[in-house]
Amino acid sequence: MYQEEKTFVLRFSLEASFPEDYDGDDDHLAWVQEWESEIKPGMLKQVFEALRRHPSWTSHVRNRGLSSADEIEVVLARDFSNPAPFSLRR
Repeated sequence: MYQEEKTFVLRFSLEASFPEDYDGDDDHLAWVQEWESEIKPGMLKQVFEALRRHPSWTSHVRNRGLSSADEIEVVLARDFSNPAPFSLRR
């Protein structure tokens, strides 16, 4: 089977600023924990909900060996080798 690929990157860089008297890691990276436990899961849920609105595409997470704290790759696939399913949508 012949396969083509295209990569699109949406990168998030997290930054936190602290006052001059901050003594490094006093908060034990609480700002990162907020991202990991609250923001990122909600964002990923919304991404997959949006992708499910396009039934001719399938989506899944692919792990390329990096920690999910550092990278989450979402694969979108469309198979043109099979006929499109019947749909009443226009």
